[in-house]
Amino acid sequence: MAAPKTLIQIAGGAPRIPSWQEAALVIIDHQAEYTTGKVPLHGIDAAVGQIAELLRQARAAGAPVVHVVHHAKPGGVLFDPQGPHSAIIEGVQPQDGEAIVVKGLPNSFAGTTLDEELKKTGRKSLVIAGFATHMCVSATTRSALDHGYASTVVAAACATRDLPDPLGGSPIPAADLQRIALAELADRYATVVPDAAALA
Repeated sequence: MAAPKTLIQIAGGAPRIPSWQEAALVIIDHQAEYTTGKVPLHGIDAAVGQIAELLRQARAAGAPVVHVVHHAKPGGVLFDPQGPHSAIIEGVQPQDGEAIVVKGLPNSFAGTTLDEELKKTGRKSLVIAGFATHMCVSATTRSALDHGYASTVVAAACATRDLPDPLGGSPIPAADLQRIALAELADRYATVVPDAAALA
């Protein structure tokens, strides 16, 4: 049996990693809910370190940076905009001039100003990082294709958590879910690179 190929490969395409001179960095939901809040993620500390490195690279190159944050209803259980866990994680906060987009759904383009902010940059290539891989990173990357952007997802700068099996089997480990979510995106929606070093 032949080795599996992505739809991109079957169509004759190949992964392409953009330079910082052509890309914008989009960081999704890098908030304390995932570190000290109710939704801790597997490998979150290492992923935050990778995001910090992406920020360092992008800023050094003068690339646009967009920070996307999730705000639920005030007083809610998760991502309460008035609570401490909606804050951006220490060490990866925005600097002056970097856009902040607030969302209320997994897809960062839905009902937000993200597309408008990206159009201001004139760039059609995105480097995407953040949380959680299977949820908001996936939803945003899929929607980015619909909006005409070419995405690169940095695997080590994303993280997720164990999930229950909806069919009643054993829980799905975060490591397996991470691999599957990234494989799904690499099939059609994005180039997936292992870590920040791939962009250096």
